[in-house]
Amino acid sequence: MSIDAITIIDGGLGRELAKRGAPFRQPEWSALAMIEAPEIVRDVHRAFIQSGAAVITTNSYALVPFHIGEERFAAQAQVLAAASGEMARAAVTLEGAATKVAGSIPPLFGSYRADLFDADHVEDIATPLIKGLNPYVDFWLAETQSLIAESIAVRELLNTLDTDNKPLWVSFTLEDSEHLDVPRLRSGETVKEAVTKMADINVEAILFNCCQPEVIDQALDVAQSVLQDKNAAHIKLGAYANAFPPQPKDATANDGLDEVRDDLTPPAYLVWAKKWQTQGASLIGGCCGIGPEHIQALSQHFTSTLTTGTLTTDTLTTGTSTK
Repeated sequence: MSIDAITIIDGGLGRELAKRGAPFRQPEWSALAMIEAPEIVRDVHRAFIQSGAAVITTNSYALVPFHIGEERFAAQAQVLAAASGEMARAAVTLEGAATKVAGSIPPLFGSYRADLFDADHVEDIATPLIKGLNPYVDFWLAETQSLIAESIAVRELLNTLDTDNKPLWVSFTLEDSEHLDVPRLRSGETVKEAVTKMADINVEAILFNCCQPEVIDQALDVAQSVLQDKNAAHIKLGAYANAFPPQPKDATANDGLDEVRDDLTPPAYLVWAKKWQTQGASLIGGCCGIGPEHIQALSQHFTSTLTTGTLTTDTLTTGTSTK
């Protein structure tokens, strides 16, 4: 993978919101800022753009019943999703940037909780998010996916709701609490199985996020091998790790403001990013605990090597109906 293909994605929103004094508590998590202080969300987006991010992600991750409750979700989900898209787009406009906006479709039943997946309620939860975000986003990012079935269900729903056929990126979170024979999703399904299925439905990109950087490199090796075998080299690979210590199987991401690792400084994170690039990743950013200073380190490195950190026209205009 040549360096001139690198696209810099933003980092984690939650901690930056907390640092800037946004309202922040459980169970709402980052959704509370969307409800009470959307201008702080906009400013965090701007900080990531200023740090060199070519992609920012809407603050729609916690706009699900798991975080904001069934009653508020029913009454406000679509409005809040639209506001998250509007704040991201406003940040791009204010910065005068060419930054693209990814519409975050979160794990619909709780982070890391493959066991809570309910196929009968995917449409009920995802529909207002998609409808609210659609006017503001350039493509979709189904992120922190713990199991294959949810990603497929989201793809099928987008086929119906997004008549523009915007590209879909799918990002899986990996089991990182124990040594495994092969890299696996938190559901126990293998990365090989997940990448094979995503290639079959022809997503635009496959990424790995919200897990430790140490488990991503092996997943990228497997993903690249599968895509080569399936003649699907057009599907991009990416990575955006979190800065958490290993999370136990019964953990739920963002149970509280978890401690982050001291060793994942911006220079240390850059070491991982450079390794991921050699393994075929062309989409690189950060998740929980990875801030604008980390993204700046990535951007400075890759843009100082060649002209990077931007998306080619093809990247975001070749979506298919199988997103």
